[in-house]
Amino acid sequence: MLDVCLLGCGGMMPLPYRWLTALMTRFNGSNLLIDCGEGTQIALKEKGWSFKPIDVICFTHYHGDHISGLPGLLLTMGNADRTEPLTLIGPKGLERVVNALRVIAPELPFSLNFVEITEPEQSFAIGGYHIKAFRVRHNVVCYGYTIEIQRAGRFDVQRAMEQAIPKEYWKHLQRGETLEAEGRILTPDMVLGPPRKGIKLTYCTDTRPTDSILRNAEGADLFICEGMYGEKEKAAKAVEHKHMTFYEAAKLARDAHVREMWLTHYSPSLTRPEEFMDEVRKIFPYAVAGKDRMSVELDFPEQ
Repeated sequence: MLDVCLLGCGGMMPLPYRWLTALMTRFNGSNLLIDCGEGTQIALKEKGWSFKPIDVICFTHYHGDHISGLPGLLLTMGNADRTEPLTLIGPKGLERVVNALRVIAPELPFSLNFVEITEPEQSFAIGGYHIKAFRVRHNVVCYGYTIEIQRAGRFDVQRAMEQAIPKEYWKHLQRGETLEAEGRILTPDMVLGPPRKGIKLTYCTDTRPTDSILRNAEGADLFICEGMYGEKEKAAKAVEHKHMTFYEAAKLARDAHVREMWLTHYSPSLTRPEEFMDEVRKIFPYAVAGKDRMSVELDFPEQ
C-alpha cells in the first residue's frame, strides 16, 4: 500500500488557505517528498505526518515555490536528532543550489547524498521506491516523476516442491534473493510466476503538455498534474509562461489512460478551482480539483 498526500497545491506564492507545492508518499516505513515549497512543514503538521522518516526528497526544478521550504525542514530534522543520511534528487546544479540555501542551515547532524539527474530520463531505486525522472518543458530545466512500487510474481509451491527446494529457503526466494545452497544456485525465477501489477503514481508540474508526460503517465493509478489556470481565456498566458490549463491536463490524463487525476499548482488568482471541474470532466471524467492535504491509499490490485 502506498499512502499519498498532496501537502500543498499552490503555485508562485502561499495563500492563507493554500500552501505551496509539495507531495509526500509513504511506503513500508519509508517516506518520499517531491518538492518542498514554503509552508511544507506546516502542512505536514496539519496532516499529522512526521518529517523525521523522510528518506528522499525529489525536486522538479529550483524555482522558489518548489524549494524555499527546504532550509527550515532540514533544520527541523536536525533538531529532531536525525542522524540517518538524506538523499536529494534533482536536476543539474542540485548540490550548488542546496548548499547556497544551507547558508542559513549550516550545521546538520546528518549527511546529504546528492543525486543529480543528467539524462532526459533517469531511474533510481531507493527504499522500495522505483523512481523515474523525466524531462518536461518549462522555462528552466524541470522534471516530472513516476513513482512505482513493483510487485513480484506469486510463489509457486508446486514448482518449489518439484525442484526439491527446502522450505527454509522459500521466504528468501520470495523476497527476490538468489542463494547458493546444497551445491546449487537457487534463483527467484525458479519459484515465482510473472511479475504482478504494482502501484504507479506520476507527478508533474510547471510544464507544457509533452510526449514525455504522456508516455511516463501511461496507466498510472494516480496522475497528479499541474493545472495553473482554469479560465479558458488564460490559455495564451499558459503557453507564454510554459504552464498548463485544466483542460490540457485532462487531455493528458485521458490519452494516458490513467485511473484518476488530481489537479495541483494553481495560480494565486485561481481561488475556486472547483468551478471549472464540470468542463474538465467532460474531457476526463475522473478528474479531481486537488486540495491541500488531500490523501489516498493506493493498494495493489487483487489478482
